[in-house]
Amino acid sequence: MTAGPGKKDFWDKLQVVMQPLGGLLTAFAVAYVGMTGSQLLERRQSLDTNARLYSEIMSRREEAEASLRKDMFVSIISTFLQPGADDAAARVLNLELLAYNFHDSLNLKPLFLEIQRQLLRSRDAQREDYLQRIRRVAREITAKQLFALEGHGQSFRRSVDLEALATAGAAGVALDPEMVTVRQQAVEVSLRVLQVDTEQQQLTVRMKVTAPDGQVQLPDSRASFTVGYYDFPVIDNTRLPGGLRCAVALANFSSVAADLTTVCFPGEYASLKDRPYYDEVIQKLREANAAEMMPADEAGR
Repeated sequence: MTAGPGKKDFWDKLQVVMQPLGGLLTAFAVAYVGMTGSQLLERRQSLDTNARLYSEIMSRREEAEASLRKDMFVSIISTFLQPGADDAAARVLNLELLAYNFHDSLNLKPLFLEIQRQLLRSRDAQREDYLQRIRRVAREITAKQLFALEGHGQSFRRSVDLEALATAGAAGVALDPEMVTVRQQAVEVSLRVLQVDTEQQQLTVRMKVTAPDGQVQLPDSRASFTVGYYDFPVIDNTRLPGGLRCAVALANFSSVAADLTTVCFPGEYASLKDRPYYDEVIQKLREANAAEMMPADEAGR
């Protein structure tokens, strides 16, 4: 049975009730979307403002620090360039300040060796104390740099018998090789100690780095260099294929033996003055592009 012409059925009544309610809900929805969008926009603007403020503060802080380091460097280095300056205490103190503040950006080995030679020729009553101070500074800096590099690479330690080295002749003493893996790139590092300078406490070392059998063959790397307390691994290192670096540091030296620490690490953790080659930059870009194109399930493996 249908409703008469003058009567409204249930659906007509429901339409009459829902029509103003629908308009009210639409108004609420529009207001909610507008309010939410306004809040999101304000939050986004606040985040952008905070990011710009943080970036500006960090930039100004870096500029102030760079200016302070520049003034400090000029002030300290000028003392070594003054003719006739022969105050051993002041020179050792300035060397300590220079080493502690600029050891990761400057090669200070020539300055350390020059101060050491001057102290060895000096008749100052505190000569031995000064020598111990500069060697202690060098060992502390080397230990800090090795600790930082070992967090990104791999290291191993070897001892050299100086008595056996003295009787070995020009061939030197070969140390046990070590397999090192850095970022899934494996290399074999071999060291041979050729000579020793007991006065300067330095060793002449020949290093050979090769790819292990069955791996993708990389060009062999060979290098000969001296290793002493003043060779800091962040600065004094050997560039290897694939963007790696390898450094040898002197950990201890005595009349009968010397301890060497070898660390291999990614090239981006070398000193600021050690700029990457163009082929290394291209290789890093290719690796980054390959990682972006890799499927998510393969990237997570």
